[in-house]
Amino acid sequence: MIRSSNLRLTAFFTGAFALSVVILGVVTLLDARAALNGQFNERIVSDSNAMLQEFKTEGLRGVKVLIQEHDLTPGALDFGLQSPDGTAIAGNFSRVRARLGWSTASVSGHAGPEEGLSRIYVTQLPNGYRLIVGDSLARINVIDSVLVRSFGVAFVGVLLLGGLGGFTLSRTVGQRIASITETAEAIIDGDMASRVPVRGSEDELDRLASTLNRMLDRIAGLMDSLRQVSTDIAHDLRTPLTRLRQRLETILGRTDGGESRDALESALNDLDDILATFAALLRISQIEGGARRAAFRPVDLAAIAGTVVDAFRPSAEEGGQSLNLAPGPSMEIDGDRALLTQMLANLVENALRHAGDTAEVHVGCRRVGGQITLYVTDNGPGIPPSERERVFDRFHRLEASRSTPGSGLGLALVAAVARLHGAEANLHDANPGLAARIVFQRDE
Repeated sequence: MIRSSNLRLTAFFTGAFALSVVILGVVTLLDARAALNGQFNERIVSDSNAMLQEFKTEGLRGVKVLIQEHDLTPGALDFGLQSPDGTAIAGNFSRVRARLGWSTASVSGHAGPEEGLSRIYVTQLPNGYRLIVGDSLARINVIDSVLVRSFGVAFVGVLLLGGLGGFTLSRTVGQRIASITETAEAIIDGDMASRVPVRGSEDELDRLASTLNRMLDRIAGLMDSLRQVSTDIAHDLRTPLTRLRQRLETILGRTDGGESRDALESALNDLDDILATFAALLRISQIEGGARRAAFRPVDLAAIAGTVVDAFRPSAEEGGQSLNLAPGPSMEIDGDRALLTQMLANLVENALRHAGDTAEVHVGCRRVGGQITLYVTDNGPGIPPSERERVFDRFHRLEASRSTPGSGLGLALVAAVARLHGAEANLHDANPGLAARIVFQRDE
């Protein structure tokens, strides 16, 4: 899920929303602070003007009485009255020596949430008296704290909701995509009946699944038609060819010798090659149909390699060639023993046929991690890199091999058997020669 594009996209948008919350919080905090500062200043100036008017009407005594009343009022501003020589007459600013106008000072003798620094406004009264009016900055700090906490909670909420939403979205979409991937892998392995599950929600993924299923139905129909045509042709032609062969054998038995007998024997050999080709085509079609998968059983690749080497070694040694089996432990997979034996026999026969009269061929299998590799190597001329993929196609033969017996279906059958077993057939340089490898995936 960490590699999920849905999760990465959700994380991106969650981060963008979280950043927008931070920016919005900073802007709101600055605007709120500016508004509060304006209200602070207006209130302080308003109360300062009221005190100045009181001084003009009631004199110094009236101002002192009004300051004392304010000291007893909860939430009221802080006041201070000083004589011309700076002596405190009333209020909380007994030690303040502030210049006229705005400044910051400490409130003394006043307990409560407003205790601490205050913003003050100093006004010159008649006869040299000074009036100090202020309010605690703690009021603004409290509101700042509330705003910061609110946006902090919103920020955490965005992250949690975004993360939960991203996880849910990634999990849901990931499961749907995984089902599509599993279906595709099953089809690659030869199970053409697999289809993508449709949930019935009629969303985009459901429509995609329906489209893919229709496409797979169409492909399966075309493949079945093509396979059926190939099978029908092979069946229909094999029967008359078999009858023709029987007639030629009958005629050959009645022929004493000479050129007629040689011609009949040559015709019989050609018919045998044609029948073998049709048989190979039918066998490949059956393998690619996947019907043989139901017969899979645990088989030992090392034992199959030993059986094939024992079968081909006498003829190889008789022709001056060397066929060797690499020793090793048993290596089991689930498969069809007959098909795997035929596959390896085709590889060994191909190596002995094309590697030369003094060829050295080695057969074996090895395990690396979760993979088991069945290999056949020789020291012959090899195959050009540009041809190594094409030789697994039906009827494809190299120019140098066209004069030798064969139909070009041997390696095609090897590829079909490998695909049936979920394996990969490939060719590599053996330096010198060619290495044919069948790589089986095996769960540990």
